[in-house]
Amino acid sequence: MTLKLADVVLTYPDGDRTLTALDHVDLAVAPGEFTAVVGPSGSGKSSLLAVAATLIRPDSGTVSVAGLDVCEASSAARARLRRDHIGIVFQHANLLASCTALDQLLLMADLTGRPARKVKARAAELLAAVGLTGKEHKRPHQLSGGERQRVNIARALMNAPEVLVVDEPTSALDHQRGAEIVSLLAELTRRDNLATVMVTHDLDTLSLVDSVLTMTDGRLRPRS
Repeated sequence: MTLKLADVVLTYPDGDRTLTALDHVDLAVAPGEFTAVVGPSGSGKSSLLAVAATLIRPDSGTVSVAGLDVCEASSAARARLRRDHIGIVFQHANLLASCTALDQLLLMADLTGRPARKVKARAAELLAAVGLTGKEHKRPHQLSGGERQRVNIARALMNAPEVLVVDEPTSALDHQRGAEIVSLLAELTRRDNLATVMVTHDLDTLSLVDSVLTMTDGRLRPRS
């Protein structure tokens, strides 16, 4: 498995008590598999993504990404792991206002020190893959909401990750554009053999994924 969480527990202090965000959670996502996680607000979905993306270290349990044990790694090692192996698609695109679509991707690649020629070719290829040919030099204010989300996805793929973590990609989009984005994620998951996990409230797009899990009170189970 490219992404695997086993018996993961995550707690937060909450006044004079402790809140359990993840309660002995197991999750396994294989290469080429697109898994969706649904559930009510406050159920632990965001915490699950944060742990899967190595942004938070759990209290206990194991997390492995591309065969690497995350929980025992230093902060610097986890940062390198995110850079080289994990793509994160945020709920809001958070694009830099002064940068073109192409520049957004090139900034990600700058972290790796790869030759500029190869980096530019990769960025152009990804923007074409997400349907933005001809809009490489547009800035965020010149793009629609759906187009900005496509840049967000391409940026997450810039460093050729094995794992893709996606947070509510359709929340700011209408039904049609939301369905297009999830369909694109499904296509890229299979094309690039990604292990993709997506948190969503958009139940209409679940037919596009391979498996659906439900998070309730910090517990993760197959959706009935």
